[in-house]
Amino acid sequence: MNPSPGLVRPEERLDHLLTQDLRIIQSPEVFSFSLDAVLLARFAGVPPKGKILDLCTGNGVIPLLLTTRTEANIDGVEIQPRLADMARRSVELNGLGGRVRIVEADLKRWARAEENAGQYDAVTVNPPYLPRESGQHKNNPYVAMARHEIGCTLEDVVAACSTAIRRGGRVSMVHRPARLADLLEAFRRYRLEPKRIRFVHPKRTSEANMVLIEALKEGKPEVRLLPPVIVHEDGCGYTEELQDIFYGRKTELEDMPIGDG
Repeated sequence: MNPSPGLVRPEERLDHLLTQDLRIIQSPEVFSFSLDAVLLARFAGVPPKGKILDLCTGNGVIPLLLTTRTEANIDGVEIQPRLADMARRSVELNGLGGRVRIVEADLKRWARAEENAGQYDAVTVNPPYLPRESGQHKNNPYVAMARHEIGCTLEDVVAACSTAIRRGGRVSMVHRPARLADLLEAFRRYRLEPKRIRFVHPKRTSEANMVLIEALKEGKPEVRLLPPVIVHEDGCGYTEELQDIFYGRKTELEDMPIGDG
């Protein structure tokens, strides 16, 4: 696939998105996607059709990956103009303008709009992990906003998810295990009942450094703790499960979403 004139700027690069027939526009000046986004896109329970929302969409990697799993229409919401522009151009580059829409907006206000509230069958979000006051912010403002709760807090994100999702819809998030208690408390406060939790470990002997969570809007209390995702085998590169995801042999992690309830 050759990029159309003007879609990729001189300071940007065009990367293959795994081995799918997809490409994504990235730049060394801007926060690039990483493993957490890929795992979330492969973990989230998504409907075969309908409407999906991806909050904190960045350069649009999660909506792009989700198009390999569903025929649903997907909206990505991003507050940073440069990232939203890159995401729109990646969507155009892949010929997905009829299925994926990128919206430049503040999720705190956008989800509450009458035309958006309760309209989605599934929501995904890879939010900033670190509280605003934690550590030093990077000099790069794009990296700082992606990592720290500068544009939105965890509560802002969970509230937006709860507002946008329909009753019985699924909300999927990736975060850090250190924030798990905060996540569970916020989910239940906003009527999102945790259903699936899966920890991600760099190695079998390492503690988890990511957690994947799926919740059901107004679901019944019942949560499943799934087998861990192991990223690296000792001295042998990626595990078979990760290779399947990276090299396109599978488009989702093995576990299937729990039924409604």
